[in-house]
Amino acid sequence: MDNNNHKKIKKDTYFKELEKLQLDLVKMHEWVKSAGYRLVVVFEGRDAAGKGGVIKRITQRLNPRICRVVALGVPTEREKSQWYFQRYIPHMPAAGEIILFDRSWYNRAGIERVMDYCTEDEYWDFLRSCPRFEEMIIHSGIHLVKYWFSVSDEEQEKRFMERINDPLKRWKFSETDLASRTRWVEYSKAKDEMFIYTDTKVAPWYVVNADDKRRARLNCIHHLLSMVPYKEIKHKKIKLPPVNKEGYLRPPMSEQTFVPDVY
Repeated sequence: MDNNNHKKIKKDTYFKELEKLQLDLVKMHEWVKSAGYRLVVVFEGRDAAGKGGVIKRITQRLNPRICRVVALGVPTEREKSQWYFQRYIPHMPAAGEIILFDRSWYNRAGIERVMDYCTEDEYWDFLRSCPRFEEMIIHSGIHLVKYWFSVSDEEQEKRFMERINDPLKRWKFSETDLASRTRWVEYSKAKDEMFIYTDTKVAPWYVVNADDKRRARLNCIHHLLSMVPYKEIKHKKIKLPPVNKEGYLRPPMSEQTFVPDVY
C-alpha cells in the first residue's frame, strides 16, 4: 500500500500511539523471558531509511539484558577468512532473549555487492546459502523476522542533508552514504536480486514504507508485536519493606568527592 498519499501523523498522536505500543513491547519481552522464546529481528534497507530510529523506539523501554542490539563493524582479517555466516552465530539468542540486528549477514547482498567488497563467487555463494542458513536458524527453534525499510531517493536526499547540516547528526554521515547516492540504481538492482533468492515462505521479507518516519515506526512495531504469540504476565503486587538503618553511620560528606552542581 502506498502511504505517500497519507497525511503525516501529528506529533501528539504519534507519541500517544507509540506509548501504547511500547507498553505492549514491555508485555511481549516479559513473556519472551518467561516462555524461553528466542527471537531474531533483522533490519535492512537503504542508508537513512530509518532502521536505527525504529530500533531505538523498540528498545527504549525494554530490559537490555533481554533485548539486545547487534550492529557489527567491518570484519577483521581473521573474520574475512571464516565461513561468512560464522561471525553472526555467537550473537544468536539463548532462551528468553531478543536480538535486533541493525544490518546483518545481508551486507554481502547489499553494500559488499555494490561496492565490490566481495567476489562474484562469494556473492553467488551467499545467495544460494542464505535461505539454507535461515532454515537452520528457524529449525533450531529461533523465530526470525526480517524487515526491509524502503525510502525514496527524494526522502533519502532530504535526510542526508539534515545529517550534513545538523552537528548532532553529522556523525551519521559517511563516505559510504555518498556512494549510496551515486550508485542508487546499483543498490536497487542488488535489493531486487536479493529478494528473488531470499524472500522465501520460511523467512519472508516484510517491507516497511519508510518515507514517513513516524508512520514507519508505528507500523513496524505493530507488525512485530503481531508476529510474537505473547500473553501478558500477571505480576504480584509489590509492597516495599521498611528500611532498617540500625547500626549504620554514614561517613562525613566532606570525605567524599561530589560532581559539581553546575545546573
